[in-house]
Amino acid sequence: MKILFVDCDDSLAGAWARVYRPAADGPIDVNMRPFAREAVPEIVAGYGVCLNDHSYFPEAILKRCRDLKHMVFLGTGAASYVDVPAAERLGIGVSTIKGYGDVAVAEHSVALMMAAAREVATMDREVRAGTWVPRQGVQLRGKVLGLVGLGGIGREVARIAGGIGMEVIAWNRTPRPEAGVAMVSLDEVLARADVLSVHLTLGEETRSLLDAKRLGRTKKGVILVNTARGAIIDEAALLEHLKSGHIRHAALDVFHDEPLKPNHPLAKLANVTLTAHAGFSTPDSLETLLRRAIDLAKAAAKG
Repeated sequence: MKILFVDCDDSLAGAWARVYRPAADGPIDVNMRPFAREAVPEIVAGYGVCLNDHSYFPEAILKRCRDLKHMVFLGTGAASYVDVPAAERLGIGVSTIKGYGDVAVAEHSVALMMAAAREVATMDREVRAGTWVPRQGVQLRGKVLGLVGLGGIGREVARIAGGIGMEVIAWNRTPRPEAGVAMVSLDEVLARADVLSVHLTLGEETRSLLDAKRLGRTKKGVILVNTARGAIIDEAALLEHLKSGHIRHAALDVFHDEPLKPNHPLAKLANVTLTAHAGFSTPDSLETLLRRAIDLAKAAAKG
């Protein structure tokens, strides 16, 4: 079966060139041309396997991808972009890649946490505009970090946060006694956390997990960090709590619909720090990700 990397872009091209070995890997076509969402079936026509970084495959699109037999999603959160149950019904396999960027995403999470606590992005915008206001931030040492999810990324965040003197508590859907972190109920994490950081994969059990009711249980003035998937948090409820000041600051790397549009309500709030789904994006993690993706695609192409 022919293999296509459907949506390579400039941010991935360098790492791809470093890890793809044409002689050993065989032919893999790479598309770097932007395309409309509805044009996906035309792009993948004739290919049995595709590598997918950020293209959307809802059921209606999948039904039109008649040659596609397998997709390798570049990451863990395929459900953000692919209707996985529909793919299964249509006989299209979906592979994901775990553990390739745990350190990178964890470091980005902590960077967002610190930026939100000290209002770095807000002051950066103000200074550039000629306004000099030394804003009063939040000191993190001694504060409670609540982790929602304690997989590889969550454990690395816990390690770093412990190193700067934070008290770390966590909730996970399955017990993680080996992590060395105090495991408590989700309600306790929400009630006690000064900083709440989300590290879950997206699925039917976690979609809108942090809804209006649960966000309302958080401590007033909480800082919320999300480098997992946007759809884990109810966006309307998040906006409401940000506008009221119940959530002091949200630092977000992921969104319900990506890329985030400049007129989106989140982009208009001063108490929000935004990054472009870049938590995983370091040379180390990208090379690991793409190398694993190539190996999975080759195996799928061989049946």
